[in-house]
Amino acid sequence: MNILYAIQGTGNGHVARALDVIPILKKYGNVDIALSGHQSDIVLPWEIKYRLHGAGFVFGKKGGVDVVKTLKNINLFNFINEMVRVPVRDYDLVISDFEPVIAWSCKLKAKACIGVSHQSAVLHPLAPKPKNRSLLGKNILKYYAPTSCNYGFHFKPFGDGFFAPVIRKDIRALEIEVKNHFTVYLPAYSDEAIVAFLSQYNQVDWEVFSKHNKESFVHKNVKVKPVDKEGFVNSLASSKGVLCNAGFETPAEALFLKKKLCVLPMTGQYEQQCNAAMLQSMGVPVYNTLSEINDTEFTDWLSSDEIIEVDYPDDTSWIISSIVKAHGSGVNEVLWA
Repeated sequence: MNILYAIQGTGNGHVARALDVIPILKKYGNVDIALSGHQSDIVLPWEIKYRLHGAGFVFGKKGGVDVVKTLKNINLFNFINEMVRVPVRDYDLVISDFEPVIAWSCKLKAKACIGVSHQSAVLHPLAPKPKNRSLLGKNILKYYAPTSCNYGFHFKPFGDGFFAPVIRKDIRALEIEVKNHFTVYLPAYSDEAIVAFLSQYNQVDWEVFSKHNKESFVHKNVKVKPVDKEGFVNSLASSKGVLCNAGFETPAEALFLKKKLCVLPMTGQYEQQCNAAMLQSMGVPVYNTLSEINDTEFTDWLSSDEIIEVDYPDDTSWIISSIVKAHGSGVNEVLWA
């Protein structure tokens, strides 16, 4: 069987999930990989057959997306060219993890494309939504990477093809300990803004992983270092807690590792607003921006021992294998209906 697996490369979450998904797909045949976007810090250990520009957003430094750079990054002519040239009809099975070029190529060429992503679950009717719902944001999630059939992962499973998060094997294998530092990943903020805020709380140490700096530095009780997979994972495993944006993989891994969690959804990013609504319903503290963090509440969170209990079983092999068996032969049967 020839399988095309398309991955969104904006941020690290989709690529991190692919590390566990691709070996399972390889059990069923030849796997070609398509990767679009350029903001992931994780390198896949396999050949990338189609390296695409795609249509991803660019992180800003004030808590949200850099709209100007994002618009400059989107090249419609290039997108259409990539969409047309990828031979999606040559594959027996096409799977997209919220990757737009391959998804739209399949739609253009009347080829089935199976969506396996977190974004599919965000749109589920049972998934909590923010108080201020965005029709534009919802439609972007719905039409950004259109698929024939969807399976999804969220912080809580819904059944019927919507499951608990994929937790990478290297995360599951970690030896967990608790030191005096908190791990921080806020890629939509400048290092200066993060350091100025965190240095106010000198009762703990802070390990900040930055997308904006290639050199490490220390300011008072705050260490700032470039993002790297191994360093981040080790910091996460030994941390007292995690302060991060409301993406999916990092909060899910923090919850799995029984770490305290506090999140700041990126402004103007509807998916993260939805994630924040789900996490808040589970008891995770959520703040809109660094400047809106309540000092008393945040200090209490730093000293608290309260952990959000979750159950994230290692079902990835069964889930992906079931999807391949259901759709690999061309039979468009939904296993969980």
